Amino acid sequence: MRFAPTDEQLALADAVRAPLAAGDWDALVAMDVFADLGLTATDFVGVLEAAGYAAIDAPFSATAFVAGPLLAALGDPRGTGGSRIALAGPGGLTPFGAKADWILHLDGDVARIGAAAGAPVSTVDPHLDAVVSTGADILTEDPGLVRAARRRAGLALAAELVGLGRRMLDLTVAYVGQRHQFGAPVGRFQAVKHHLADALLGLEFAAPEVLAAAWAVEHDVDADRAVDAAVVLAAEAAHDAGRHAVQCHGAIGYTVEYELHRYLKRAWALESLADTGTRLDRLATSLLEDVQ
Repeated sequence: MRFAPTDEQLALADAVRAPLAAGDWDALVAMDVFADLGLTATDFVGVLEAAGYAAIDAPFSATAFVAGPLLAALGDPRGTGGSRIALAGPGGLTPFGAKADWILHLDGDVARIGAAAGAPVSTVDPHLDAVVSTGADILTEDPGLVRAARRRAGLALAAELVGLGRRMLDLTVAYVGQRHQFGAPVGRFQAVKHHLADALLGLEFAAPEVLAAAWAVEHDVDADRAVDAAVVLAAEAAHDAGRHAVQCHGAIGYTVEYELHRYLKRAWALESLADTGTRLDRLATSLLEDVQ
């Protein structure tokens, strides 16, 4: 089995990079990214990574990959991309809730949706425009549909974290190539090379796991375990990429005037939503059951 993107999947990801980077929602709608085009989860992984790479300041993944398919399955027109739909997290904490038209809640076997409203919340990433949302009406109580949406939410989180990690690594590679010390680019120094290699290694391990999880979601084969593994690996890889990026940048990496902080803070915010502790516990329990 080949867990690598096809040429068509790579072309799709390339096509959306510019509007994602510009935060151009209307252009994304015009490209039918939010339409039900029959794209599989593996088809969409590259798009989700591109959204992470851009750190788009809108609920793109929640609308296109989580709420969209769920609403389409229910024949609800709100999932066509004209509406922005944010996804509520633990306790109703909703990234991009202040920029959304609707907020989707996935609670157990029940999906609820309500108009975007709630108390603003300060987060480490001010661009998240988070709110705490609690009011919503029942959308569906179909456990299969809700389970699929929850799996997609985890998959989107993992893919975005990989994209963020790649962005921080690319920024760092460019910086150490132009920053000189002792008459040479600092990127030539062995210690810097080790930081970059470690960051790349983590991302290269996480990325195929995300694709494998997408395949598992499509075919419903150990999907929950695959998604948990992808989220854990991606969160760790993004965290390490950020740590190595700051180390290699030196003091400038801590400043808000330099763009690294934007991706670093987004990675921290998404990592906090990943609930990796719970996912690791589930993975451990699942693996123990396999050997008993």
